[in-house]
Amino acid sequence: MGAEPKVSIVVLAAGLATRIGSNGGHKLLAMFDRMPLVRRSALVAKASTALSIVVVVGHRQDDIRDVLTGLPLHIIVNPDYGAGMSSSLAAGFAAAVADGADGVLIFLADMPGISTDNLNQLIDAFQVADGAAIVCAASEGMRGNPVILPRSLNDSVLRLRGDIGARDLIRTSGLQVIEVEIGTAALTDVDTGEAIVAAGGIPVEDC
Repeated sequence: MGAEPKVSIVVLAAGLATRIGSNGGHKLLAMFDRMPLVRRSALVAKASTALSIVVVVGHRQDDIRDVLTGLPLHIIVNPDYGAGMSSSLAAGFAAAVADGADGVLIFLADMPGISTDNLNQLIDAFQVADGAAIVCAASEGMRGNPVILPRSLNDSVLRLRGDIGARDLIRTSGLQVIEVEIGTAALTDVDTGEAIVAAGGIPVEDC
């Protein structure tokens, strides 16, 4: 039997956060557990069994970098972040594969309910499948995030365009899809100030 498949985590933190409103501050700088959400997400990722952590930044990248100071992360800039999520997904995926990852766990930075245990559950399922399947977090049978994509999908990921994630890719890949039940965290993101408060966070307003 060969070596266990290695998984790197790509934290997507480059988006424009347009749904939060013009003066609502940046959702990834909202405070959860007394720290900015993007730092909390990075720490959740770092505590997992992943090989490495890549954070993709774009919009407000200086502010995002500032709150990630001191963490052992690989931060990459997506200059084309305005074109939508697919460009950040592609940039992060390519960096993770270059790091030697057999699978890439796509972690949206605005999902405060995701725990390190959840990430490890997904990684374990990918490793049990010997790196040959897509692994998708689910809540009562509804697919959500995060997802793990095997490196064999690299070319398909790089061809994605627009503000789409991995959903279409999962549907058309032809690969086995393993669903890992993690509860409502798989479907909970914080795209509005109301959602931040509902999830236990404190929005920050821009000065």
